[in-house]
Amino acid sequence: MLRVLLSAQASAARLSGLLLLPPIQPFCLGPSKWGDRPPGGGPHAGPVRGLQRLLEQARSPGELLRWLGQNPTKVRAHHYPVALRRLGQLLGSQPQPPPVEQATLQDLSQLIIRNCPSFDIHTIHVCLHLAVLLGFPADGPLVCALEREQRFRLPPKPPPPLQPVLRGGQRLEAALSSPHFLRHPRQHLIRSLAEARPEELTPHVMVLLAQHLARHRLREPQLLEAIAYFLVVQEAQLNSKVVQKLVLPFGRLNYFPQEQQFMPCLERILAREAGVAPLATVNILMSLCQLRCLPFRALHFVFSPGFINHISGTPHAPIVRRYLSLLDTAVELELPGYRGPRLPRKQQVPIFPQPLTTDRARSKYSHKDIVAEGLRQLLGEEKYHQDLTVPPGYCTDFLLCVSSSGAVLPVRTQDPFLPYPPRSCPRGQAASQPTTRDPAQRVVLMLRERWHFCRDGRVLLGSRALRERHLGLLGYQLLPLPFEEMESQRGLPQLKSYLRQKLQALGLRWGPEGG
Repeated sequence: MLRVLLSAQASAARLSGLLLLPPIQPFCLGPSKWGDRPPGGGPHAGPVRGLQRLLEQARSPGELLRWLGQNPTKVRAHHYPVALRRLGQLLGSQPQPPPVEQATLQDLSQLIIRNCPSFDIHTIHVCLHLAVLLGFPADGPLVCALEREQRFRLPPKPPPPLQPVLRGGQRLEAALSSPHFLRHPRQHLIRSLAEARPEELTPHVMVLLAQHLARHRLREPQLLEAIAYFLVVQEAQLNSKVVQKLVLPFGRLNYFPQEQQFMPCLERILAREAGVAPLATVNILMSLCQLRCLPFRALHFVFSPGFINHISGTPHAPIVRRYLSLLDTAVELELPGYRGPRLPRKQQVPIFPQPLTTDRARSKYSHKDIVAEGLRQLLGEEKYHQDLTVPPGYCTDFLLCVSSSGAVLPVRTQDPFLPYPPRSCPRGQAASQPTTRDPAQRVVLMLRERWHFCRDGRVLLGSRALRERHLGLLGYQLLPLPFEEMESQRGLPQLKSYLRQKLQALGLRWGPEGG
C-alpha cells in the first residue's frame, strides 16, 4: 500500500506542491487544547521550538517518527503539520525518493489520528490539506479522521426554510417583492392577479400593487384597470386614506382608466370622506388634477373658509396649502365654468419653487449642465435664465426673452415673468389661448429627461405633463428637449449644433445680427 500511495510516479505533482509551502511557524495555528503559549513565553517555549527545528531538519521519515515518539511531553499540535510537510519534502526533493516502511507511515498516521481531537480547526485544516497533497487515500483512516474532526468544529448548517404554498393574494404580494418585478411585471403580476379569488384581493394587496406601479413608473393598463375595478367594487369598504394610495398611480402615470364608474365612485367617496381626512382628500384631488378631471363639488369643499381654517393649525398645513395653490392654478387655467370659492390670495404659496426632488436626486445624470454650457457658448450668459421660478411657482429649466422680430434679448433688460393670472382673461376664466400686451415672448427650454417619462419612455409623467400644460396656458412658448435627442449628441460641439438647430427652427436670432 505504501509504495503505491507514495510512489514518485503517482504523487510527483502533489509532492512538488509541498515544496512551495512556506515553513510553518510555531503557534501560528492559534491556541489549542495542548496549552500552547506565544513564542518566548512559558518554561517549555525553548524545548518546543527546538523540537520544531529537529523535525524541519529530519533526514528520513523514520527520524521524523522518532522525534515525535520520543518527546511526548514536548509535542504540540502544530508539530504534526510540520512533520507532514517535512515528509513531503523528503519524498519530493529527489528524483528517486527513498523507500518508506509501511509501518512508519502507519505509525505517523496513528499519532495524528490519536491526537487530532485536541487540534484546533486551523491545525486540522492544515493537516488535512497536507495529507491530501501527500496522497493519502480519501477513504483512508487519516483523511477520514481529520474530515470528521473538521465537521465537528464547523457550525451546523441551518436547514433550508420550507417554502410556504402561496395562493391568490399571497402570490401577488410575493410577486411584488420579486427581483424580476421590474423586468417582467406582466408575467409575475398579471398571472397572480388572474389566479386570485376576489376575496383574496384585500385593500392591503391592492395598495402594494398601486404603490409599486407608481414608484417604478410602470404604466401597465391591465394592472391599472384592475385597481380601478377594485376601487369601484369595494367603494363602500374603502376610506379616503386607502383611496388616496389606490388613485396615486393614475395621476402619476398619466393614465385615465376605461372603467366607467371610476369618476362617479371617487366623487361619492370625496363627498363622504372630505371632512374626515383633509390631507387624503387633497391628495386624491391632486391625482385627479393631473388627469384633468376635477369634480366641482369637492373643489367647493376644499376652498371653503371652514376647510382652510381647519387645516391651518395642523402639522400638514404647509403641504396642503401648496397643493391647494396648485388646485387653484388649475381652476384658473383649465376650468372656465367653475364659479365656486377660490383660495384667497393671502393663502397662496409658490407651487414648486425649486427643481423637483427626483431631479435633484439624479442631477449627476441630467443633461442640464451640458445644455447650460452649450447655451453659454452659443448665446452668452446674459441671454438666458436657468432654474428660474415663474408665477404661480413653476421652476423652469432655461428661459429666454425674445423680441417680436425673433432676436434673443439680454435678460437684464426684460422682465422674465408673464403676469399671473393672465391678462387676457379675468380671474375665474381659463386662458386657453392667452395673449399678452408685452411684445416680448418668453421661450422655455424644457429638459425631458428619461425619468420624466413612464418606464415605456413614451408618456410623460402626470406632474411633468401638468407643468408643461400650465406653462403653455400661461403664455410661455415651450421648446422640449427630449432625452433621446440629447443622448444622441456626442460631446459639446454636437450639442451646440443641436441647440442651434432647435432655436433657429423657432425663428430665433442672436449675435451681432440678432441684436
